[in-house]
Amino acid sequence: MNIAVVGTGYVGLVSGTCFAESGNNVICVDNNEAKVQRLKNGEIVIYEPGLEALFHRNIKEKRLEFTTDLAYALNHSDLVFLALPTPPGEDGSADLSYVLGVAEEIGKLLATLKQYRVIINKSTVPVGTAEKVADKIRMNYSGEFDVVSNPEFLREGVAVDDFMKPDRVVVGCSSERAKKMMQQLYAPFVRQGNPIYFMDERSAEITKYAANSYLAMRITFMNELANLCEKVGADVETVRVGMGSDNRIGKRFLFPGIGYGGSCFPKDVQALVQTAGQYGYNFDVLNAVVRVNDQQKFVLADKMISYFNGQLQGKKIAVWGISFKPNTDDIREAPALYIIPKLIEAGAEVICYDPEGMPNAQKFFAENHASMADKISYGANVYDMLKDADALAICTEWSIFRTPDLIKMKSLMKEPVIFDGRNLFDAQVMEENGFYYNSIGRKTIHQPD
Repeated sequence: MNIAVVGTGYVGLVSGTCFAESGNNVICVDNNEAKVQRLKNGEIVIYEPGLEALFHRNIKEKRLEFTTDLAYALNHSDLVFLALPTPPGEDGSADLSYVLGVAEEIGKLLATLKQYRVIINKSTVPVGTAEKVADKIRMNYSGEFDVVSNPEFLREGVAVDDFMKPDRVVVGCSSERAKKMMQQLYAPFVRQGNPIYFMDERSAEITKYAANSYLAMRITFMNELANLCEKVGADVETVRVGMGSDNRIGKRFLFPGIGYGGSCFPKDVQALVQTAGQYGYNFDVLNAVVRVNDQQKFVLADKMISYFNGQLQGKKIAVWGISFKPNTDDIREAPALYIIPKLIEAGAEVICYDPEGMPNAQKFFAENHASMADKISYGANVYDMLKDADALAICTEWSIFRTPDLIKMKSLMKEPVIFDGRNLFDAQVMEENGFYYNSIGRKTIHQPD
């Protein structure tokens, strides 16, 4: 099939590349000329495991191309995916200006082209967006077209597998013609029997928000439970195992930590709260999720400040992990971005290491915390940055952090003090190796006298 993907961000680039990998002809469109040129030159612009090989193969086989010319893409495509940003506004609601702006342009182009097209919302958009997109197109074009809602459920770090072997495909569609085209498009991806769920457009739009908000709620519940476990002397890790063995609950998304981040959960929860408010409904549970998650991002910093009795002046704090999760360079709303400034405000100097996220972190701190720039440095590897550190904070559960050389760590650090926001280590092992070890929802291990 012939496909256009408008937007070459995370969703657009993964979607376009994976559609091409299944034999489709894909044109990716972006108005950022410099970015499009980099893509044309074979330079991948995001870090996502497994994507680069597919990207280069499909460019070589001429199934994947990039352009700034929307008219060209529309003229050579039957299906047009909108994979555009929907950033949160000041009130938390999704900003649809990019989506609706492109929809209006498509309407103008279709008025000249006069051919049927299916316009598919791949962006995460609030209820009623399909209707708004259709209205924008109709401002300039009265001919045949359909608007479909097809939310993505990609997890950063495993997005290629998620796309190529989806648990399910959700399609909001009221047209039989468009439904048949979507069935044909996704048939190669569901050969093992995973379902394509067809529903109305509004239900498809809210399904995406509902799924992410529910998962965010599970994480937040576990974080609250972990905080309680610390107070009553229970171990949240054993509690988690006991809960997860109940098949009504399941094991996934029950890991406590220092709050959720990323490009989806924070804005999707806020957007669903805002949508509820627009319809006169107060979504109390999700309001609590937002509040608790905001607090949880500071838990690790608060523990460290308390440990040093508020005296961090002259202390060197090492930080492992900046990205919001492992296997991505995405730092959006990452807990580390909240922890690091609070430590610096308390007087510390911070050195960070992340396998992929450091370039984005340097840019973030330069743009948002310029006055702190001279207090933040970046390590070359996991060990060198520990030299003379007064403490280590673990903010992201990268695999490289899971089995370190504890003896080497202890020899490098000024004090063997670890604050683990991801519960990576066995507390007994840390005790046997003489560390002070403070984690989430578990007993604190003190150094031997």
